[in-house]
Amino acid sequence: MISQFFVLSQRGDNIVFRDYRGEVQKGSTETFFRKVKFWREDGQEEAQAPPVFNVDGVNYFHVKVAGLLFVATTRVNVSPSLVLELLQRIARVIKDYLGVLSEDSLRKNFVLVYELLDEVIDFGYVQTTSTEVLKSYIFNEPIAVDTARLPPLGPAAIFMQGSKRMPGTAVTKSVIANEPAGRKREEIFVDIIEKISVTFSSSGYILTSEIDGTIQMKSYLSGNPEIRVALNEEMSIGRGGRSLYDYRNSSGSGAVILDDCNFHESVRLDSFDMDRTLTLVPPDGEFPVMNYRMTQEFRPPFRVNALIEEAGNLKAEVIIKVRAEFSSSITANTIVVQMPLPKYTTRATFELEPGAVGQIADFREVSKKLEWSLKKIVGGSENTLRAKLTFSQESHGNITKESGPVSMTFTIPMYNASGLQVKYLQIAKKSSSYNPYRWVRYVTQANSYVARM
Repeated sequence: MISQFFVLSQRGDNIVFRDYRGEVQKGSTETFFRKVKFWREDGQEEAQAPPVFNVDGVNYFHVKVAGLLFVATTRVNVSPSLVLELLQRIARVIKDYLGVLSEDSLRKNFVLVYELLDEVIDFGYVQTTSTEVLKSYIFNEPIAVDTARLPPLGPAAIFMQGSKRMPGTAVTKSVIANEPAGRKREEIFVDIIEKISVTFSSSGYILTSEIDGTIQMKSYLSGNPEIRVALNEEMSIGRGGRSLYDYRNSSGSGAVILDDCNFHESVRLDSFDMDRTLTLVPPDGEFPVMNYRMTQEFRPPFRVNALIEEAGNLKAEVIIKVRAEFSSSITANTIVVQMPLPKYTTRATFELEPGAVGQIADFREVSKKLEWSLKKIVGGSENTLRAKLTFSQESHGNITKESGPVSMTFTIPMYNASGLQVKYLQIAKKSSSYNPYRWVRYVTQANSYVARM
Protein backbone atom coordinates (compact mmCIF):
# COMPACT_ATOMS: atom_id res chain seq x y z
CA MET A 1 0.00 0.00 0.00
CA ILE A 2 1.55 3.30 -1.15
CA SER A 3 0.68 6.61 0.54
CA GLN A 4 2.61 8.99 -1.72
CA PHE A 5 4.62 8.89 -4.92
CA PHE A 6 6.90 11.66 -6.12
CA VAL A 7 9.81 12.32 -8.47
CA LEU A 8 12.63 14.70 -7.56
CA SER A 9 15.47 16.12 -9.63
CA GLN A 10 19.07 15.87 -8.40
CA ARG A 11 18.69 19.44 -7.09
CA GLY A 12 15.68 18.43 -5.00
CA ASP A 13 13.04 20.08 -7.22
CA ASN A 14 9.66 18.39 -6.96
CA ILE A 15 8.67 17.44 -10.55
CA VAL A 16 5.79 15.00 -9.94
CA PHE A 17 3.78 14.50 -6.73
CA ARG A 18 0.74 12.33 -6.06
CA ASP A 19 -0.81 11.80 -2.60
CA TYR A 20 -3.02 8.71 -2.74
CA ARG A 21 -4.15 8.34 0.90
CA GLY A 22 -3.39 11.53 2.85
CA GLU A 23 -1.61 9.58 5.60
CA VAL A 24 1.83 11.21 5.29
CA GLN A 25 2.60 14.89 5.97
CA LYS A 26 2.89 17.22 2.97
CA GLY A 27 6.53 18.13 3.68
CA SER A 28 7.73 14.59 3.01
CA THR A 29 9.57 15.60 -0.18
CA GLU A 30 11.75 18.08 1.72
CA THR A 31 12.32 15.61 4.57
CA PHE A 32 13.36 12.92 2.12
CA PHE A 33 15.75 15.10 0.10
CA ARG A 34 17.48 16.52 3.19
CA LYS A 35 17.96 13.01 4.57
CA VAL A 36 19.39 11.69 1.29
CA LYS A 37 21.61 14.71 0.59
CA PHE A 38 23.13 14.88 4.06
CA TRP A 39 23.15 11.19 4.96
CA ARG A 40 25.72 10.36 7.64
CA GLU A 41 26.63 6.92 8.90
CA ASP A 42 29.10 5.81 11.59
CA GLY A 43 30.88 9.15 11.59
CA GLN A 44 31.74 9.00 7.88
CA GLU A 45 32.27 12.29 6.07
CA GLU A 46 30.04 11.20 3.21
CA ALA A 47 27.85 8.16 2.68
CA GLN A 48 25.09 7.09 0.33
CA ALA A 49 21.58 6.76 1.69
CA PRO A 50 20.15 3.21 1.55
CA PRO A 51 17.20 2.61 -0.80
CA VAL A 52 14.87 2.16 2.20
CA PHE A 53 14.87 4.12 5.47
CA ASN A 54 12.43 5.35 8.13
CA VAL A 55 11.97 8.90 9.43
CA ASP A 56 9.38 9.69 12.15
CA GLY A 57 7.34 6.57 11.40
CA VAL A 58 7.31 7.09 7.62
CA ASN A 59 9.01 4.53 5.38
CA TYR A 60 10.81 6.05 2.38
CA PHE A 61 11.66 3.90 -0.67
CA HIS A 62 13.67 5.33 -3.56
CA VAL A 63 15.49 4.38 -6.76
CA LYS A 64 17.58 6.58 -9.03
CA VAL A 65 16.80 6.31 -12.74
CA ALA A 66 18.29 8.59 -15.43
CA GLY A 67 19.38 11.08 -12.77
CA LEU A 68 15.89 11.33 -11.25
CA LEU A 69 14.80 10.12 -7.80
CA PHE A 70 11.60 8.02 -7.85
CA VAL A 71 10.21 7.88 -4.31
CA ALA A 72 7.33 6.16 -2.52
CA THR A 73 6.25 6.65 1.10
CA THR A 74 4.03 4.64 3.41
CA ARG A 75 3.35 4.22 7.13
CA VAL A 76 2.53 0.52 6.90
CA ASN A 77 4.91 -2.43 6.85
CA VAL A 78 5.25 -3.49 3.20
CA SER A 79 7.79 -5.58 1.33
CA PRO A 80 10.76 -3.32 0.37
CA SER A 81 11.60 -5.40 -2.70
CA LEU A 82 7.98 -5.09 -3.90
CA VAL A 83 7.99 -1.27 -3.66
CA LEU A 84 11.46 -0.90 -5.20
CA GLU A 85 10.42 -3.11 -8.12
CA LEU A 86 7.24 -1.03 -8.48
CA LEU A 87 9.30 2.19 -8.68
CA GLN A 88 11.52 0.68 -11.38
CA ARG A 89 8.45 -0.40 -13.36
CA ILE A 90 6.79 3.01 -13.04
CA ALA A 91 9.99 4.60 -14.40
CA ARG A 92 10.00 2.13 -17.30
CA VAL A 93 6.31 2.75 -18.13
CA ILE A 94 6.81 6.52 -18.10
CA LYS A 95 9.85 6.10 -20.36
CA ASP A 96 7.85 3.90 -22.75
CA TYR A 97 5.14 6.57 -23.11
CA LEU A 98 7.35 9.67 -23.15
CA GLY A 99 10.15 8.14 -25.21
CA VAL A 100 12.76 9.99 -23.15
CA LEU A 101 13.02 9.90 -19.37
CA SER A 102 14.38 13.26 -18.23
CA GLU A 103 13.41 16.25 -16.13
CA ASP A 104 12.49 18.19 -19.28
CA SER A 105 10.25 15.43 -20.68
CA LEU A 106 8.43 14.99 -17.33
CA ARG A 107 7.71 18.71 -17.05
CA LYS A 108 6.45 18.96 -20.64
CA ASN A 109 4.26 15.86 -20.29
CA PHE A 110 2.99 16.23 -16.71
CA VAL A 111 -0.66 15.68 -17.79
CA LEU A 112 0.23 12.36 -19.43
CA VAL A 113 2.41 11.35 -16.45
CA TYR A 114 -0.41 11.99 -13.95
CA GLU A 115 -2.81 10.08 -16.18
CA LEU A 116 -0.41 7.11 -16.11
CA LEU A 117 0.07 7.30 -12.33
CA ASP A 118 -3.69 7.32 -11.71
CA GLU A 119 -4.07 4.14 -13.79
CA VAL A 120 -1.04 2.37 -12.28
CA ILE A 121 -1.98 3.07 -8.63
CA ASP A 122 -5.51 3.50 -7.27
CA PHE A 123 -5.91 4.67 -3.64
CA GLY A 124 -2.42 3.32 -2.90
CA TYR A 125 -2.97 -0.12 -4.46
CA VAL A 126 -1.15 -1.23 -7.62
CA GLN A 127 -3.45 -1.99 -10.57
CA THR A 128 -1.08 -2.73 -13.48
CA THR A 129 2.38 -1.79 -14.76
CA SER A 130 1.90 -3.25 -18.23
CA THR A 131 2.59 -0.78 -21.03
CA GLU A 132 0.29 -2.78 -23.32
CA VAL A 133 -2.67 -2.88 -20.90
CA LEU A 134 -2.37 0.84 -20.11
CA LYS A 135 -2.78 1.75 -23.80
CA SER A 136 -6.54 1.22 -23.50
CA TYR A 137 -6.83 3.87 -20.78
CA ILE A 138 -4.37 6.56 -21.92
CA PHE A 139 -5.73 9.31 -24.17
CA ASN A 140 -3.08 12.06 -24.04
CA GLU A 141 -0.37 12.23 -26.72
CA PRO A 142 3.23 12.78 -25.61
CA ILE A 143 4.98 16.06 -26.36
CA ALA A 144 8.36 15.29 -27.95
CA VAL A 145 11.51 16.75 -26.42
CA ASP A 146 14.62 17.74 -28.35
CA THR A 147 16.93 14.72 -28.09
CA ALA A 148 19.90 16.91 -29.03
CA ARG A 149 19.53 18.51 -25.60
CA LEU A 150 19.93 15.22 -23.78
CA PRO A 151 23.01 15.09 -21.50
CA PRO A 152 25.97 13.26 -23.08
CA LEU A 153 25.80 10.49 -20.48
CA GLY A 154 22.08 9.96 -20.97
CA PRO A 155 20.54 6.75 -22.32
CA ALA A 156 20.53 8.02 -25.89
CA ALA A 157 24.33 8.29 -25.84
CA ILE A 158 24.96 4.74 -24.65
CA PHE A 159 25.50 3.41 -28.18
CA MET A 160 27.92 6.07 -29.34
CA GLN A 161 30.72 4.50 -31.38
CA GLY A 162 33.42 7.10 -32.01
CA SER A 163 31.80 9.81 -34.10
CA LYS A 164 29.08 7.45 -35.32
CA ARG A 165 25.80 6.95 -33.50
CA MET A 166 23.78 3.78 -33.59
CA PRO A 167 20.08 4.50 -34.25
CA GLY A 168 18.82 6.00 -31.01
CA THR A 169 15.10 5.79 -31.64
CA ALA A 170 14.71 2.88 -29.22
CA VAL A 171 15.36 5.24 -26.35
CA THR A 172 13.77 8.41 -27.70
CA LYS A 173 10.43 7.37 -29.25
CA SER A 174 7.09 6.88 -27.49
CA VAL A 175 5.11 3.66 -27.89
CA ILE A 176 1.99 5.67 -28.78
CA ALA A 177 3.40 8.48 -30.93
CA ASN A 178 3.34 8.23 -34.71
CA GLU A 179 5.94 9.47 -37.16
CA PRO A 180 5.29 12.70 -39.12
CA ALA A 181 2.41 12.39 -41.62
CA GLY A 182 0.87 9.67 -39.45
CA ARG A 183 3.14 6.89 -40.64
CA LYS A 184 4.62 4.36 -38.28
CA ARG A 185 8.17 3.19 -38.88
CA GLU A 186 8.33 -0.59 -38.60
CA GLU A 187 11.41 -1.47 -36.56
CA ILE A 188 12.62 -3.55 -33.65
CA PHE A 189 15.60 -3.09 -31.33
CA VAL A 190 17.44 -5.86 -29.50
CA ASP A 191 20.13 -4.71 -27.07
CA ILE A 192 22.58 -7.07 -25.32
CA ILE A 193 23.67 -5.17 -22.23
CA GLU A 194 26.34 -6.67 -19.95
CA LYS A 195 27.57 -5.38 -16.60
CA ILE A 196 30.87 -6.92 -15.63
CA SER A 197 32.54 -7.30 -12.23
CA VAL A 198 36.27 -8.07 -12.03
CA THR A 199 38.74 -7.99 -9.14
CA PHE A 200 42.47 -8.06 -9.91
CA SER A 201 45.15 -8.99 -7.40
CA SER A 202 48.12 -6.67 -6.80
CA SER A 203 50.14 -8.75 -9.26
CA GLY A 204 47.47 -8.48 -11.99
CA TYR A 205 45.83 -11.92 -11.67
CA ILE A 206 42.04 -12.20 -11.82
CA LEU A 207 40.61 -13.06 -8.40
CA THR A 208 36.90 -12.87 -9.22
CA SER A 209 34.96 -12.24 -12.41
CA GLU A 210 31.25 -12.17 -13.18
CA ILE A 211 28.88 -10.94 -15.88
CA ASP A 212 25.28 -9.89 -15.30
CA GLY A 213 23.65 -9.61 -18.70
CA THR A 214 20.28 -8.91 -20.20
CA ILE A 215 18.80 -9.10 -23.68
CA GLN A 216 16.54 -6.06 -23.88
CA MET A 217 13.93 -5.65 -26.60
CA LYS A 218 11.79 -2.75 -27.78
CA SER A 219 9.35 -3.35 -30.60
CA TYR A 220 7.65 -0.84 -32.89
CA LEU A 221 6.09 -3.52 -35.11
CA SER A 222 2.41 -3.19 -35.91
CA GLY A 223 0.17 -6.20 -35.47
CA ASN A 224 2.48 -7.94 -32.95
CA PRO A 225 4.06 -10.50 -35.32
CA GLU A 226 5.86 -13.55 -33.96
CA ILE A 227 9.64 -13.17 -33.60
CA ARG A 228 12.42 -15.76 -33.44
CA VAL A 229 15.73 -14.82 -31.81
CA ALA A 230 18.59 -17.26 -32.37
CA LEU A 231 21.52 -17.27 -29.93
CA ASN A 232 24.87 -19.10 -30.03
CA GLU A 233 24.30 -22.78 -30.76
CA GLU A 234 27.33 -23.58 -28.56
CA MET A 235 25.69 -21.95 -25.52
CA SER A 236 25.23 -24.17 -22.48
CA ILE A 237 23.67 -23.59 -19.07
CA GLY A 238 25.92 -24.70 -16.19
CA ARG A 239 29.67 -25.18 -16.07
CA GLY A 240 29.80 -28.72 -17.47
CA GLY A 241 33.35 -29.29 -16.28
CA ARG A 242 34.88 -26.80 -18.69
CA SER A 243 38.18 -25.08 -17.83
CA LEU A 244 37.86 -21.80 -15.95
CA TYR A 245 40.69 -20.35 -18.02
CA ASP A 246 39.25 -21.04 -21.45
CA TYR A 247 39.34 -17.48 -22.74
CA ARG A 248 37.04 -16.42 -25.54
CA ASN A 249 37.11 -13.28 -27.59
CA SER A 250 34.27 -10.84 -28.26
CA SER A 251 33.66 -12.18 -31.77
CA GLY A 252 31.66 -15.05 -30.28
CA SER A 253 33.96 -17.94 -31.19
CA GLY A 254 33.97 -20.82 -28.74
CA ALA A 255 31.31 -21.99 -26.32
CA VAL A 256 29.34 -19.63 -24.11
CA ILE A 257 28.75 -21.15 -20.68
CA LEU A 258 26.14 -19.42 -18.53
CA ASP A 259 25.62 -20.21 -14.85
CA ASP A 260 21.90 -19.56 -15.04
CA CYS A 261 19.29 -17.54 -16.93
CA ASN A 262 15.60 -16.63 -16.86
CA PHE A 263 13.14 -15.47 -19.51
CA HIS A 264 10.27 -13.05 -19.96
CA GLU A 265 6.80 -14.57 -19.63
CA SER A 266 6.12 -13.99 -23.35
CA VAL A 267 9.05 -16.22 -24.43
CA ARG A 268 8.32 -19.75 -25.65
CA LEU A 269 11.17 -22.23 -25.21
CA ASP A 270 9.88 -25.01 -27.49
CA SER A 271 13.10 -25.22 -29.51
CA PHE A 272 15.52 -23.61 -27.06
CA ASP A 273 17.15 -26.87 -25.97
CA MET A 274 17.61 -27.98 -29.59
CA ASP A 275 18.89 -24.90 -31.41
CA ARG A 276 18.99 -22.09 -28.78
CA THR A 277 16.13 -20.19 -30.43
CA LEU A 278 13.67 -18.02 -28.49
CA THR A 279 10.15 -17.55 -29.90
CA LEU A 280 7.92 -14.72 -28.70
CA VAL A 281 5.24 -12.19 -29.54
CA PRO A 282 6.74 -9.00 -28.10
CA PRO A 283 4.48 -6.80 -25.95
CA ASP A 284 4.55 -3.02 -26.29
CA GLY A 285 7.31 -1.12 -24.54
CA GLU A 286 10.80 -2.08 -23.48
CA PHE A 287 11.24 -5.39 -21.66
CA PRO A 288 13.97 -7.94 -20.81
CA VAL A 289 13.72 -11.00 -23.06
CA MET A 290 16.36 -12.88 -21.08
CA ASN A 291 18.54 -12.25 -18.02
CA TYR A 292 21.70 -14.28 -17.50
CA ARG A 293 24.72 -14.62 -15.25
CA MET A 294 28.18 -15.93 -16.01
CA THR A 295 31.01 -16.50 -13.51
CA GLN A 296 33.36 -18.37 -15.80
CA GLU A 297 36.55 -16.34 -16.23
CA PHE A 298 36.61 -14.18 -19.35
CA ARG A 299 39.09 -11.86 -20.99
CA PRO A 300 38.71 -8.49 -19.22
CA PRO A 301 38.41 -5.43 -21.49
CA PHE A 302 40.95 -3.44 -19.46
CA ARG A 303 44.16 -4.22 -17.58
CA VAL A 304 44.82 -1.82 -14.71
CA ASN A 305 48.19 -1.47 -12.98
CA ALA A 306 48.78 0.93 -10.10
CA LEU A 307 51.92 1.64 -8.10
CA ILE A 308 52.54 4.02 -5.19
CA GLU A 309 55.93 4.51 -3.56
CA GLU A 310 57.59 7.05 -1.30
CA ALA A 311 59.68 9.75 -2.97
CA GLY A 312 61.36 11.44 -0.01
CA ASN A 313 60.07 13.09 3.16
CA LEU A 314 56.33 13.79 3.06
CA LYS A 315 56.14 12.88 -0.64
CA ALA A 316 55.08 9.94 -2.77
CA GLU A 317 54.50 9.14 -6.42
CA VAL A 318 51.57 7.28 -8.00
CA ILE A 319 51.61 5.65 -11.44
CA ILE A 320 48.38 4.27 -12.94
CA LYS A 321 48.34 2.47 -16.30
CA VAL A 322 45.19 1.43 -18.15
CA ARG A 323 45.49 -0.80 -21.21
CA ALA A 324 42.54 -1.60 -23.50
CA GLU A 325 42.54 -5.31 -24.39
CA PHE A 326 39.93 -5.13 -27.15
CA SER A 327 40.08 -4.49 -30.91
CA SER A 328 41.24 -1.11 -32.24
CA SER A 329 37.94 -0.83 -34.15
CA ILE A 330 36.12 -0.42 -30.81
CA THR A 331 36.14 2.69 -28.63
CA ALA A 332 35.24 2.83 -24.93
CA ASN A 333 33.81 6.06 -23.55
CA THR A 334 33.05 7.84 -20.26
CA ILE A 335 35.91 6.18 -18.38
CA VAL A 336 36.53 7.20 -14.76
CA VAL A 337 39.38 5.81 -12.64
CA GLN A 338 39.39 6.44 -8.88
CA MET A 339 41.98 5.66 -6.22
CA PRO A 340 41.70 6.43 -2.47
CA LEU A 341 44.87 8.02 -1.14
CA PRO A 342 46.31 8.07 2.43
CA LYS A 343 44.18 10.20 4.78
CA TYR A 344 47.10 12.56 5.44
CA THR A 345 47.44 13.52 1.75
CA THR A 346 47.19 17.31 1.43
CA ARG A 347 48.08 17.96 -2.22
CA ALA A 348 48.43 16.18 -5.56
CA THR A 349 49.92 17.36 -8.87
CA PHE A 350 49.34 15.40 -12.06
CA GLU A 351 51.26 14.62 -15.21
CA LEU A 352 49.44 13.25 -18.25
CA GLU A 353 51.02 11.74 -21.33
CA PRO A 354 52.10 14.18 -24.08
CA GLY A 355 49.26 14.73 -26.53
CA ALA A 356 46.59 13.40 -24.16
CA VAL A 357 43.19 14.77 -25.22
CA GLY A 358 39.92 14.63 -23.28
CA GLN A 359 41.58 13.63 -20.00
CA ILE A 360 41.12 15.35 -16.63
CA ALA A 361 42.86 14.44 -13.36
CA ASP A 362 41.71 15.81 -10.00
CA PHE A 363 42.31 15.38 -6.27
CA ARG A 364 39.12 15.21 -4.18
CA GLU A 365 40.35 16.71 -0.92
CA VAL A 366 37.29 15.90 1.20
CA SER A 367 37.21 12.19 0.32
CA LYS A 368 41.02 11.95 -0.26
CA LYS A 369 40.55 10.38 -3.69
CA LEU A 370 42.41 10.68 -6.95
CA GLU A 371 40.01 10.85 -9.92
CA TRP A 372 41.08 10.43 -13.54
CA SER A 373 38.45 10.94 -16.27
CA LEU A 374 39.01 9.92 -19.89
CA LYS A 375 36.53 10.85 -22.60
CA LYS A 376 37.42 7.80 -24.70
CA ILE A 377 39.94 4.96 -25.06
CA VAL A 378 40.60 3.24 -28.39
CA GLY A 379 41.16 -0.52 -28.29
CA GLY A 380 44.80 -1.61 -28.04
CA SER A 381 45.98 1.70 -26.58
CA GLU A 382 47.59 2.35 -23.19
CA ASN A 383 47.12 5.45 -21.05
CA THR A 384 49.29 6.49 -18.11
CA LEU A 385 48.78 8.95 -15.27
CA ARG A 386 51.52 10.09 -12.90
CA ALA A 387 50.69 11.91 -9.68
CA LYS A 388 53.00 13.47 -7.08
CA LEU A 389 51.54 13.52 -3.58
CA THR A 390 52.36 15.74 -0.62
CA PHE A 391 51.62 14.54 2.93
CA SER A 392 51.00 16.41 6.17
CA GLN A 393 52.90 13.79 8.20
CA GLU A 394 55.44 11.08 7.65
CA SER A 395 54.10 7.64 6.90
CA HIS A 396 54.82 5.20 9.74
CA GLY A 397 53.26 2.22 8.05
CA ASN A 398 53.03 0.60 4.64
CA ILE A 399 51.92 3.36 2.27
CA THR A 400 50.59 0.77 -0.21
CA LYS A 401 48.19 -0.64 2.40
CA GLU A 402 46.87 2.84 3.13
CA SER A 403 46.04 3.45 -0.56
CA GLY A 404 43.66 1.98 -3.09
CA PRO A 405 42.13 -0.14 -4.36
CA VAL A 406 41.79 1.38 -7.85
CA SER A 407 38.24 1.28 -9.21
CA MET A 408 37.07 1.93 -12.75
CA THR A 409 33.80 2.70 -14.53
CA PHE A 410 33.32 2.66 -18.31
CA THR A 411 30.97 2.00 -21.22
CA ILE A 412 32.02 0.04 -24.33
CA PRO A 413 29.50 0.12 -27.20
CA MET A 414 29.39 -2.76 -29.72
CA TYR A 415 31.39 -5.09 -27.45
CA ASN A 416 30.42 -7.91 -25.14
CA ALA A 417 32.72 -9.89 -22.90
CA SER A 418 30.69 -13.12 -22.67
CA GLY A 419 30.61 -13.85 -26.40
CA LEU A 420 26.81 -14.23 -26.36
CA GLN A 421 25.43 -13.16 -29.73
CA VAL A 422 22.15 -12.82 -31.59
CA LYS A 423 22.81 -14.93 -34.70
CA TYR A 424 19.63 -13.87 -36.45
CA LEU A 425 16.37 -12.04 -35.78
CA GLN A 426 13.45 -13.48 -37.75
CA ILE A 427 10.07 -11.76 -38.02
CA ALA A 428 6.94 -13.49 -39.28
CA LYS A 429 6.08 -11.86 -42.64
CA LYS A 430 2.63 -10.44 -43.27
CA SER A 431 3.39 -9.98 -46.96
CA SER A 432 6.29 -10.26 -49.40
CA SER A 433 6.91 -6.51 -49.15
CA TYR A 434 6.97 -6.46 -45.33
CA ASN A 435 10.60 -5.94 -44.29
CA PRO A 436 10.92 -4.01 -41.01
CA TYR A 437 14.19 -2.55 -39.75
CA ARG A 438 16.11 -4.75 -37.32
CA TRP A 439 18.72 -3.33 -34.94
CA VAL A 440 20.94 -5.56 -32.77
CA ARG A 441 23.28 -3.65 -30.49
CA TYR A 442 25.81 -4.59 -27.80
CA VAL A 443 27.15 -2.62 -24.86
CA THR A 444 29.37 -3.51 -21.89
CA GLN A 445 29.49 -1.48 -18.69
CA ALA A 446 31.48 -1.77 -15.47
CA ASN A 447 29.58 -2.94 -12.42
CA SER A 448 32.54 -3.39 -10.06
CA TYR A 449 35.95 -3.18 -11.73
CA VAL A 450 38.67 -3.15 -9.04
CA ALA A 451 42.46 -3.56 -8.97
CA ARG A 452 44.09 -4.12 -5.58
CA MET A 453 47.36 -2.44 -4.69
